[in-house]
Amino acid sequence: MIFASIFTTVLIVAMSLSAMFILVQATIYVTAIASPLQRMAAMGAETLLGVVLLLGTVWLATHLAVRIFGKKEMAGGPLA
Repeated sequence: MIFASIFTTVLIVAMSLSAMFILVQATIYVTAIASPLQRMAAMGAETLLGVVLLLGTVWLATHLAVRIFGKKEMAGGPLA
């Protein structure tokens, strides 16, 4: 269990840092667009990308934490 929690922590940190790196690169690219209409569309796409990346990271972190540290139920159920 200790290995799983360390692996999960490293995975979540790596995913968060990579998501932020991707979003910073996308922001640099979007701000360089000359056309206001294209820049506005790119900003919407960048916002959607950020929401998907960061919510995905949070979902994975909580999902793995529950799988690792959650209560284990018996095979027969709670009343067996």
